[in-house]
This record gives sequence, C-alpha cells and structure tokens, in this order.
Amino acid sequence: MPITFRQVGPTLGAEVEGIDISKPLSKADAAAVHAGMDKYAVLVFREQKINDDQQLAFTQSLGDIEHAIGTSLRSDNDRLPTSFADVSNLDKDNKPFARDDRRRLFAIGNRLWHSDSSFKVVPAKYSLLHARSIPSKGGNTEFADMKAAYDALDEETKAQVEDLVCEHSQMFSRSKLGFVDFTDEERARFKPVLQRLVRTHPSGRKSLYLSSHAGTIIGWPVPEAKAFLMDLTEAATQREFVYTHKWRVGDLVMWDNRQTMHRARAFPAHEPRDVRRTTLMGDAPTVAQQAA
Repeated sequence: MPITFRQVGPTLGAEVEGIDISKPLSKADAAAVHAGMDKYAVLVFREQKINDDQQLAFTQSLGDIEHAIGTSLRSDNDRLPTSFADVSNLDKDNKPFARDDRRRLFAIGNRLWHSDSSFKVVPAKYSLLHARSIPSKGGNTEFADMKAAYDALDEETKAQVEDLVCEHSQMFSRSKLGFVDFTDEERARFKPVLQRLVRTHPSGRKSLYLSSHAGTIIGWPVPEAKAFLMDLTEAATQREFVYTHKWRVGDLVMWDNRQTMHRARAFPAHEPRDVRRTTLMGDAPTVAQQAA
C-alpha cells in the first residue's frame, strides 16, 4: 500500500496512511516521511497502538534523537528515560500533579506558542508526540505555519528581520506567566542562547523562528524587542496559518520545529494526560554563540 498524505490544515498538516510505524522504516519509507514533513510540516498518524520501544525505533529510523536532559523541572529518569521528553501531567506514580506543584506550573508554559528546544544551542529538528491517554475535554495542540507567516510579511519587514538574532531561554517564556522563582542552578541551566529570527529550511523556503522562549533581540532595547516579537507572533498565529489537532488515544503527531510553532491548550488539571515525546536533533546552531 503506497504512503499517502491528506492535507488537514489551511497551509500545513497532513494525515498519513499506508505506513506501519510500529516497525522501523525502510530507507524508501523514511525518505517519503521526510518529503512529507518538508511539504506539510506536521504529519498525523491516527490511533497508533505502539509502545515506548516502537516509538523510539520509529524516531531513530528518521535520524538521531535528542535526549531530554535538564530541560524541565522533572528529575532525569523521573517517569520516563531521557530518550523521551515527558510532557504529561503525571508524577512518577502516574498520578496527576497537584494544582500547585512546581513542575506543573512550569509546564503550563507549554500553552504559549513555542518551538521545541529553541532554548538549546542546537535546536530540535522534529518532535514526535504520542498520546497514551487524553482528558475528557481540552488538551488540543495548535500548530502555526512559520513559512506562510514569513511569506505574508511586507518587504520592508522581511528586510528588517533578515539578520536579527534573538536570545532564547525557558526563563523568558515562564516569566511571561509569572513563574520567576528559579534556583541558581536552574538559572545557570537555562542560560540564554542565540537563535536567528529568520531561518532557511533545507527545502529552500524561509520561515520566522519565533518562540515564547525568545526574550530579547541583540542590539535592541528590551521593551522595543519584546513589543516587536509580540507583534510578529500575533501576525504569525492568525487562524489562516493554524492547524488544530484534536487528540485521540494512540495518535502520533510529528512536526518540524524549524518551520512551525505550537502550543498546548488547557484541560482539567485533575485528569491525566499522558503524552510522550521523542525528538530528533537539529543539524547545527542557527548562529555562532560567542556573543551570548
């Protein structure tokens, strides 16, 4: 059965059929998935009954994984191995976090528009999120097309953003929600890194590289930089650029962090939402870090 893609979003997103992701991919199938990602940026594999080992094997068929080490307030190996980013609301006993649990409050930052691992010197390539259990309502994930957003800019703004460099840190994104109580160790771990504001995808298209983790623009006064980034984010997340994924148990959604932003939506705090992410490493920094 050939692999097929059916577009589901206005400018990005496609449901995939004709592939068994419970097994490592052949080179031909992997090439087809990469081509689908280049075109659609977000791929949806509906109702996949896979376990952690199968998700990891599928991910590794597409490239080298990025380990989730020191990227949240969870302890490493708390509930899942570092080959997974645990973006659930569950503790090591698989119970939902208390509403005032510091780990839960930090994770609420995922409800802001962001790009995974933009706070790392080498930011992530693909993210692959699998739903093991979902709440009774809410918890959708929205994806914004950063290529279409760039294309929609006027020529003056394109020239203005072309060479800009931003500082990214999880401290910037969390502070927007009032989470500022970081330990000295956490402040060192979340030290800002530099990222270009405009990236050129291997397909040749340019995209905005925005994220709630972006807090400043090098060489700009901070208030002006924050206001400019807010305006760009507002323009880039208009409905005509956004696909909303409504989860079903077993769905695996993968997206290209180089050409999208995404955000999780709220859901009942007392209900479990078990979603597990594997991540592919990026190829290189977007900009040299010596000025950080």
